[in-house]
Amino acid sequence: MQVVSISSLKGGVGKTSVTLGLASAALAAGIPTLVVDLDPHADATTGLGVRPSRQTDIGRLLKNARKADLAANVAPSGWVATAAANGQHSVGRRILDVAVGSAFTGIYDRPDLGRRDLRRLSTVLSRVEGYSLVLIDCPPSLNGLTRMAWTASNRVLLVAEPSLFSVAGTERTMRAIELFRDEYAPNLTTAGVVANRVRSGSNEHTFRLAEMKSMFGELLLAPTIAEQANWQQIQGAAHAIHHWPGESARQAAGLFDELLKNLTDSGRMRNRVLRRTPS
Repeated sequence: MQVVSISSLKGGVGKTSVTLGLASAALAAGIPTLVVDLDPHADATTGLGVRPSRQTDIGRLLKNARKADLAANVAPSGWVATAAANGQHSVGRRILDVAVGSAFTGIYDRPDLGRRDLRRLSTVLSRVEGYSLVLIDCPPSLNGLTRMAWTASNRVLLVAEPSLFSVAGTERTMRAIELFRDEYAPNLTTAGVVANRVRSGSNEHTFRLAEMKSMFGELLLAPTIAEQANWQQIQGAAHAIHHWPGESARQAAGLFDELLKNLTDSGRMRNRVLRRTPS
């Protein structure tokens, strides 16, 4: 099971949008996926079309990590039913579940968490089975929640816009990951940097992309994700990008398919045989 934190230390770069795009690609590819919504704003939960129910949110599961039963409290993404209703699931059962976000997680979003607290998410995830991929949507800060996510992860995917402040913030995040790995998580690696909201006609974006290539080298992942004019509409409707009509959405879905493949080696992942706790 690969656990990937989607991170940025600068807000407003589309970190949650990238998480949702990768989740949509994973659903389309048939990769059993769990999205952990660790951002107190819980935007990923909303965007994934989760209907309010009796599931215990991830914040309260973290509070009682040793006794927490994540498998009993995940919620299915509404995207799964939408795809089935539209006849888009040709074979087999598709799995896209959500560890529901809430403002309660904010009690851990502080800079003074000790090692025991940093392992809370690792403890919660250690008892869940049946997923090939876990995507953790982190808050845009280097406080306790992000560090908790990094402790539980194999890899960190950084999201950046091709702008001065975002590129500088990404460089700072890479240094933070190195320091964190040395002290807390020796097996943590940087999956790479995805350039998001790229405008092909912008001279500034062209310049910053070249700068990112120079700074990050092979860690700058392909493809870059172009700015999507109707992305807010798609998220507002709580739809997967793969389920939205139109050529623009189809092209964006293809970008996320390619990004997911480059990120996770999805061909090998799909062929793994994993156990799943019955629901």
